[in-house]
Amino acid sequence: MAGFIEQQAEGVAILLWACEPEAPHRLVTPFFHAAAAAAMDMPVEIYFTAASVRLLVPGVAQALRASPHHDKTVLDAMREAVGQGAVLFACTDALHAQGVDPARLIPECSGRGGAVQFMARAADLRWRTLVY
Repeated sequence: MAGFIEQQAEGVAILLWACEPEAPHRLVTPFFHAAAAAAMDMPVEIYFTAASVRLLVPGVAQALRASPHHDKTVLDAMREAVGQGAVLFACTDALHAQGVDPARLIPECSGRGGAVQFMARAADLRWRTLVY
């Protein structure tokens, strides 16, 4: 186990690119992975970009389920990740492109973060990045 600890990433940055509300079957996995990493005491940052920023609009993620067989909503999965310590960032350019008012996002969203912040994490060899 010592070898694992020595090679553990400093943090995980997750980019939500193809996670739009129109494809709810793709929406909970990133948050489950984020919750797992955060539960392992790793910093986790989730960057919402493109149409995924609409998940940050009140009511949108609450109305979505990954499957009719899955009891939790997408918002429930997001809250579990945040509850474990994950931080949610909205891309300002994506908010503008999607016509989303940045002042009216769910309280779980910690602030703004876009291409520059995500690429800084991607360039940092101590961090791991995932794109969904």
